[in-house]
Amino acid sequence: MEVKFRASLKDPSVKVPVKIDFKKIQEDIFQEYALIARSMPNDIITQDPTPKSLHAVFYELSPQLWPILEKDSVRCLLNFLVSKRGMAYKHTITSQTLTYMISYDALRCAKVILEGKAPRLNGHHANPNCINPYGYFPLHEAAERFSVDMIKLLFRHGASANVRTVGDNIIENLLPLHVAVENTCLHKYLEDNLFPYQNHRDYIYKIIHLLCMPEMKIFLDTVRLLAERTDNLVDEIWNYVKDGKLVQSAVLLLSAQAQIRGGCSSKRNGNNKRDGFDIIMCHIVRHLVTLRSENKNTNTRKLREEERIFMEFTGLLVDIVSQAGEALSAYIQAHSKKSISMYFAKISLIYEVEI
Repeated sequence: MEVKFRASLKDPSVKVPVKIDFKKIQEDIFQEYALIARSMPNDIITQDPTPKSLHAVFYELSPQLWPILEKDSVRCLLNFLVSKRGMAYKHTITSQTLTYMISYDALRCAKVILEGKAPRLNGHHANPNCINPYGYFPLHEAAERFSVDMIKLLFRHGASANVRTVGDNIIENLLPLHVAVENTCLHKYLEDNLFPYQNHRDYIYKIIHLLCMPEMKIFLDTVRLLAERTDNLVDEIWNYVKDGKLVQSAVLLLSAQAQIRGGCSSKRNGNNKRDGFDIIMCHIVRHLVTLRSENKNTNTRKLREEERIFMEFTGLLVDIVSQAGEALSAYIQAHSKKSISMYFAKISLIYEVEI
């Protein structure tokens, strides 16, 4: 009987049960999922793809996540990501998760999920160009916190500086650059020390003094870093000028003067070599001419006169930064820890000599 059974195994007409290797099938499925996850592009996504139910799950998990992010522990993060659901959707780690990490300035953790190379992530990674449920992008969060290293990390992984806020519960159409500029203007040194009236020559000098203070360096560095990647920079400056935002204009002019000077910030008419300062001054001159022609109307004469004075002082600001911006920038980088009294004397000397 035993001999007959062995012989039957060699008989092709006899079907032998095939042993299914479930472990191998599971490995193949994981590899396929990992391949899909790695191939997910970092395209700009202006509508959060994650369902609201997943947002609720993340809110429940966040109290457990923040101690990990405070320590910036990659090992604990990976253990947490593997054991919990609610931080990934359709082969991608959610923008909500990445934004939360940036809010804690967890640089190592953010680097791991942006790369997606850790074996335990199975190819899953975060898209730095995906909007979060709150209507802004990870780069907006990094800009708000003036985290230069985080901004550099996001740029290395393809983050765009030209993404804008979207939604009913947020100020719309803001670039990360706008967030950094506006928050810089809220610094206590500026709020406490600027004169109440802008239409005075000394106001311009005071702005320059305050922006060159050592305490302002990290803010200017953040604005400069974002300005380097922002399209149509001259247009953004002019928008601040024509809206009467002198301090914001000064922050952007001084921080981004290298980009403005290089002409790389304007893409109009195919002319990338024109000095951005010249373009801004042309805008100001044209606006002044328009104001003078409209000044004949007595009902708006006082208002136009105030606007004319503002434009003239803005022109002075542009001229100072155009002439002395490089020297001021070099001084800020080299003397960020000097005493305040020495600093004021040096800055005054710089732009008196340059102009």
